[in-house]
Amino acid sequence: MAINYIDVGEFKKVVLVYNRNSGKQLFASMMARVNEVFKRLKDVYGSKKTEMIDIRYFDDIPDIAQKLKDEQVDWLIIAGGDGTIRALIEQLANRSYMPYISVFPAGTVNLVAKELLVSNDPAKWIKRVLKGVETPVYLGRANGHVFLTVAGIGFDSLVVDSVSEKEKKLLNKLAYVWQGTELMRKELLFSNWRYRFQVRFDEETEWHEASSVIVGKSRYYAGRYNLFSEANLSSPMLHVALFTGYGRADFIRYATCIALEALNLDKDIIVRKAKKLEIRCNEENFAAELDGDAITTAPLAIELEPVPVRFLA
Repeated sequence: MAINYIDVGEFKKVVLVYNRNSGKQLFASMMARVNEVFKRLKDVYGSKKTEMIDIRYFDDIPDIAQKLKDEQVDWLIIAGGDGTIRALIEQLANRSYMPYISVFPAGTVNLVAKELLVSNDPAKWIKRVLKGVETPVYLGRANGHVFLTVAGIGFDSLVVDSVSEKEKKLLNKLAYVWQGTELMRKELLFSNWRYRFQVRFDEETEWHEASSVIVGKSRYYAGRYNLFSEANLSSPMLHVALFTGYGRADFIRYATCIALEALNLDKDIIVRKAKKLEIRCNEENFAAELDGDAITTAPLAIELEPVPVRFLA
């Protein structure tokens, strides 16, 4: 793919949006890094062209998105985790307005930044993004909601739905490990997994049975595991893993395959590519996760946006 360079010096309005509630902000170190990024941006563009906006509550995001549109911001830098990035881009997309986007990793989970090889060192970050390298990023939509890296329904989404915002902030990734262990004990200690999903790819007529489903737009899953080696944020393709067993031993085996980054080791895991898919469940309103947050519920209609978002990374 040919590299496209943007003259970032032509930008007239640059805004850094920082979610101070993202991640585990120990000793204000992340706040200091974000402030350093903002200082370096002001050094380049001047105070009149540069602004920093705090997200104090998630409910602030729609108003912030409207402000960005009203002011016709040229470049938006999002300092937060994947959930913050997802929510703000969704609000902008729903307003049919999308400036150039960059991310500074400051959250519990930063798969977008990891996929884009973005550093959390302010000096390295600013040196790289000011080169103006444009990276197209295709958005997924699940029941109309945006996701950039991963969507899932089944065991993982039930874990995500069980983690409170307080646990997420205080315990970071340990909250998911704890809830996963509790869910395994509760749901699989004395019986098989009771939830059933049916999945249909593209325009096919066949429905496939599954106990859990992971849909990847990125290579990475759960922060570190490379599940889909061919997946890429710039690729207009969904990568889908269907886990078909329902017993406790099946789930332990699947967890091992994920940890080993080798889904192909288990014949009960079906891996497919698709442009869109439908998922239905034997239980109404079963939670589905998008980029690490429980956002919507089954049944799911998942597809790709036809035009990519322009990232600078």
